[in-house]
Amino acid sequence: MKVLISGASVAGPVLAHWLHHHGFEPTIVERTPELRHGLGGHAVDLFSSAAEVTRRMGCWDAIEAARTRIEALTIERFGKPPVEVDLSRMYAGISSSHVEILRGELTKILYDATRDTAEYIFGDSIASLHDDGNGVDVTFDSGTERRFDLVIGADGLHSNVRRLAFGPEEPLRRWLGGYLAVFSMPDIFNVGNHTLAHMSVDKLVGIYGVHQTGQTRSGFLFRTPHELHYDYRDKDEQKALLVKEFSDYGWKAPQLLEHLASAEDFYFDSIAQITLDTWTSGRIGLVGDAGYCPGPAVGGGTSLAVVTAYILAGELASNPASGLKNYERIIRPMVESSRRIGPKLMGTIIPGSPLALRLMPFAAATLPKLPTSVQRFIWSQNAVGKTFSSVDLLESQVRQSIT
Repeated sequence: MKVLISGASVAGPVLAHWLHHHGFEPTIVERTPELRHGLGGHAVDLFSSAAEVTRRMGCWDAIEAARTRIEALTIERFGKPPVEVDLSRMYAGISSSHVEILRGELTKILYDATRDTAEYIFGDSIASLHDDGNGVDVTFDSGTERRFDLVIGADGLHSNVRRLAFGPEEPLRRWLGGYLAVFSMPDIFNVGNHTLAHMSVDKLVGIYGVHQTGQTRSGFLFRTPHELHYDYRDKDEQKALLVKEFSDYGWKAPQLLEHLASAEDFYFDSIAQITLDTWTSGRIGLVGDAGYCPGPAVGGGTSLAVVTAYILAGELASNPASGLKNYERIIRPMVESSRRIGPKLMGTIIPGSPLALRLMPFAAATLPKLPTSVQRFIWSQNAVGKTFSSVDLLESQVRQSIT
């Protein structure tokens, strides 16, 4: 079977690898003229089952070598002493296996693992889809026309496949109240392999080191009472919004923003979820953020994308006729769990009140000091831990839990 996958970031290459493993012929189309890789993008997390999937792909050694190597966090607030957090022990309490890696590095590793077994088409996109029940006729922006047995959208929060097959984004998107911006810059504060974060009510500014380049990545998260209206493709407009929001913040924000204009890897987006109730339509399906984005920075979306892509490939191999629907049934508990974490975590990552601003640093510093078994019990009692636990399930375990 010939399968077209839209999107060459995380879910797309993982799906292509496992489809080829099962005897399918995958093609990946990516709208950018070349692979968006290297040291760009923000840091993402791979937890236990996602790590296991990449091990089975033969990628784990490369992923571990490219990890951020950041194990400590310093939280600062106006008028308060700094708080030190042991990140390595905190992650150990959440998951038995964890690695943090820059998204661009992960994308490159996954591409290298699949470029010889999947057809890649760069600089093009899907213009139209026609599913006649026996296959899908695809017209590309370039004018090329081809036919595939299946089409899978793995093209992120602003998915083109989702728009074509399921309708406009707006009715399907749930804004969680905040925004995220990230860009690279010189290490002017000598951060090294460390993270500095400054919190206030409704705002957070962070800096973390990139050991491969000696640079730092600057991150800004903020909450607004009303949703902002902007073009998600217009970087200049987004940079202007960020400057307006943090121009009078203080701390190190003014020096960080001085490097914004020259940043070539600037990322800005709303922290939003995709709330589709179904991720398949005939011979067209969605995987990862395209189908069920749990919210950038707040929902474990990267691990969810890796695991669900693996499950999708396995279900298609088991039964091509019903594989899409079986995949949808199996992953639903994980997706629903991930949806619950975002709204709850928003008030923790970006403190929504003076009380949260006082409690969050204390909890972040205290929890890692507890025995790992105690940490895991505490995590298991709240929405955050339950989400990571659900994402930690392997395909066979998920199947057993449902059947």
